[in-house]
Amino acid sequence: MTDRRLWSYKEIAAHIGVQTDTVRSYRKHGVMPAPDLTEGGKPYWFADTIRSWVASRPGNSPRRRLRT
Repeated sequence: MTDRRLWSYKEIAAHIGVQTDTVRSYRKHGVMPAPDLTEGGKPYWFADTIRSWVASRPGNSPRRRLRT
């Protein structure tokens, strides 16, 4: 199933647990994908776009078990 809901900076920030300004900074520095849609000068991303981006971000791989 595809999730085509559009997310703004606010929804993305809530999803990844950061402040809205942090998401704006990610975009400014080219850390996140280009918006799927821009309406009225405001960028929006599909929820699936953001979920894929989050899954591919460094440090988001499953943690390795520590050997004892």
